[in-house]
Parts: sequence; C-alpha cells; structure tokens
Amino acid sequence: MKNYILQESPFIVPTEDGKYIAEHFGLATDGNANISIAHMKAPPGWSEPFQTPEFDEFTFIIKGQKQFLIDGEKVVLKAGQSIKIHKGTRVQYSNPFEEECEYLAICMPAFSMDTVHRED
Repeated sequence: MKNYILQESPFIVPTEDGKYIAEHFGLATDGNANISIAHMKAPPGWSEPFQTPEFDEFTFIIKGQKQFLIDGEKVVLKAGQSIKIHKGTRVQYSNPFEEECEYLAICMPAFSMDTVHRED
C-alpha cells in the first residue's frame, strides 16, 4: 500500500449556474468528512445566495477576482490572495467582474449541502 493518494479524477459537481467545481478530496470523492479541497471557476456575473456554513472555508485566488460579502462588509480578493472565513459567519460569494475567477476552496470539516445553510 502506498503512503499517498494521487487524485487524477476529481468529482465534477453538476451545477446550473455556470460554475465549475472539481472536488479533489471530500465527501463526494473519498468520503472524507474532515476536509474538502475543490478547484473552482466562477464565470463573470456569477453569484450564489448568502450562507452561514458549519465549516471554516479557506479560499486562494489563482486568477481573476472574487467578491465576498461578510457580515455586511465587502471584501475583494485578487490573484495570489487568500482568506479564511470562520464557520458560523454569514457570507455571500460572487464574481461581478468581467473575467472568470479561478480559485481553490478548502473546507474544514468537509463541504456538505446539509451544513452550508444557503438562504432562499
């Protein structure tokens, strides 16, 4: 048995909003409930509803920009920047900019639709 796992076929999460999500490790790929790691691409004009997750979320921007509304404060991250948003924080993610935003998202514990608590 090897002392590592090489992920060559991440789970591509089906979406209806044009966002690309490839989960490399987490509940959908290897059943790991402790952490999820996903490669994301958010198209220009993309946004999702506010949410108050039960997990910490780390985001690292690879290219483009991503906007965060965190407890009423607007934060814009650019390529090379990162942020940690603590669990229990009300947040909205969006890309109101003209170019695609590519980023990595790491959630601890792992992302789950049951624990993200998106608003209608």
